[in-house]
Amino acid sequence: MSQYIERYQKRRLISSYFSVVLSIALVLFLLGSLGLLVLNTKKLADHFKEQITISVFLKDSAKPVEINQLQKSLAMADYTKSSVYVSKEDAAEQYSEDIGENFQEFLGYNPLKNSFDVNLKADFVSPEQVAEIAASLSEKPYIDEVSYDQPLVSLLSDNVKKISWWILMASAIFTVIAVLLINSSIRLSIYSKRFIIKTMQMVGATKKFIRKPFVITNIKLGIYGALIALVALAVVLYYVNSAFPELNLFEDMVLLSILFIGILFLGVFISYISTYVATQRFLNLRTNDLYY
Repeated sequence: MSQYIERYQKRRLISSYFSVVLSIALVLFLLGSLGLLVLNTKKLADHFKEQITISVFLKDSAKPVEINQLQKSLAMADYTKSSVYVSKEDAAEQYSEDIGENFQEFLGYNPLKNSFDVNLKADFVSPEQVAEIAASLSEKPYIDEVSYDQPLVSLLSDNVKKISWWILMASAIFTVIAVLLINSSIRLSIYSKRFIIKTMQMVGATKKFIRKPFVITNIKLGIYGALIALVALAVVLYYVNSAFPELNLFEDMVLLSILFIGILFLGVFISYISTYVATQRFLNLRTNDLYY
């Protein structure tokens, strides 16, 4: 009978520890995912900004020398990420593929123009800067028109600012939730041992002596939970980087290391504080209050 009770208590203890580790791992994983999002917000914003294309259409009278000169000046410009020359013939071929018929046979000529498709660096993608770049290019006599999606540039700039602000707010809220959830799990675990705590106190054990094994045990659980969260986070990071290699998520290993160390530290720190506060609460309770 005593062996059965002992096995039952061990199973309950293991189940209690497992639930604490799992709750810590899940919370820290969510917090780490949000941390990755915060660290890569600028990269994501820059990626979308650099998809903005300025189309520089040339006059039919533009000379090859002028086209070469423009190509070199665009390549050397501070704002240029990439520039591609598109001949009117290539543009016509692409347009025919898009609409599914040869429009030149219908019109009898090719109305399209030679052009450059210019992708800007992210730091230069704002309504004011793009307008300034377009105006500067339009001044050249051999350029017929400079075209870009002005509403999209304005919308992208506004949304990037809003999303960055909301991500910071969400990070703060999730941090508070993480602390509360981990604290709640550890408190429930210690609550089940409140009678043991009080019994030890009644036979003369000091508060420090009683508290020490609980603190050590829960710090270990915090480390286990943090390690599980870090492994899951590393797997997610690897697959996201494989799916979107242009984001270069592993480019800044220093920030990633700081984030991973921070998650590990947070798991240990919250476990220590929660355990200390919870055990102190039950140590200060009167015996009659343990039943409520």
